Amino acid sequence: MAGNSFGKTFVLSTFGESHGSAIGGIIDGCPAGVEIDINFIQHQLDRRKPGQSKITTQRKESDTVQLLSGIFEGKTTGTPIGFIIQNEDPKSKDYSHIAHSFRPSHADFTYQEKYGHRDYRGGGRSSARETACRVVAGGIALQVLKHWGVSIHSFVQRVHHIEVEQDISTLDFSLIDSNDVRCPDPITAQKMYDFIDQTRKEGDTVGGTIACVIKGAPAAWGEPVFDKLHADLGKAMLSINAAKGFEIGSGFSGTYLKGSEHNDLFELREGKTRTKTNRSGGIQGGISNGEDIHFKVGFKPIATIMHDQQSVNEAGEEVLVKGKGRHDPCVLPRAVPIVDAMAALVMVDHALRSRSNQI
Repeated sequence: MAGNSFGKTFVLSTFGESHGSAIGGIIDGCPAGVEIDINFIQHQLDRRKPGQSKITTQRKESDTVQLLSGIFEGKTTGTPIGFIIQNEDPKSKDYSHIAHSFRPSHADFTYQEKYGHRDYRGGGRSSARETACRVVAGGIALQVLKHWGVSIHSFVQRVHHIEVEQDISTLDFSLIDSNDVRCPDPITAQKMYDFIDQTRKEGDTVGGTIACVIKGAPAAWGEPVFDKLHADLGKAMLSINAAKGFEIGSGFSGTYLKGSEHNDLFELREGKTRTKTNRSGGIQGGISNGEDIHFKVGFKPIATIMHDQQSVNEAGEEVLVKGKGRHDPCVLPRAVPIVDAMAALVMVDHALRSRSNQI
């Protein structure tokens, strides 16, 4: 299987399946001398782990990370960082009913067609369980970014039809983790929570969008042509399970404007070249321009619902797939730290391409 590594300079490679003994990864290219707070990495994992509230899957995993190499006396050594997370509560028997059937909108059929064999226990390698590895690497990348004054803030911006109406520049990001939905608008967050909970009781699922703001990135990060900064951010976000859309800056809404309405005019502010507006989303020509980088990621409703659905099995027979197991009614709250992590991996990778390999 190809495609298990991400990045060119700061590279993450992951391994493991949802119901295997463990998942883990190797980070190559991390600069030496970076102080690493393991508690911060674990905090990010705790934000992603299952069983946080009644609006997330009730699978019980501590997601405790064990760092195996690359860190000594609290600092990175510049050598590969290896880590592992044990799978503690798989309950593989919950998936015996789909051992030979294809769940609608899952990767069961495509994996079977591509490899001729698949791990049906929770989807195996296609499971979102793999994203815990990304969060570990992201927890390290976020700490590297602190050395350059860069911070990343992702939050649930919309659940189905309920969305944050406030301008993103007026939101208090310190409130993101003040509720189970991870929305910095408390009133909207409660509406979202109630809707997700009602959807859960109906045995259904719901999607929405996560917004991300990257603050403090200087001008000149990013590579032109194929490795544009926003192109790499787009690839990173669309590699996350259930992600179906990516837009940066004005996104699709900008296509309704004329150039005279959309252009970000330059001005001198405090002796620096800045833009009066930020419809470009902080990136122009694939290179950061010093403004906040902001984008949105659209997530579909989780495909597993608690209803029977028509499908086909490996023998080519029509079957009924039972709705059972432990699954999220809405992926968004747990996906917030994953968006943080993937954004951090991209930003560190491009930062290191623009700088030396020492902090």
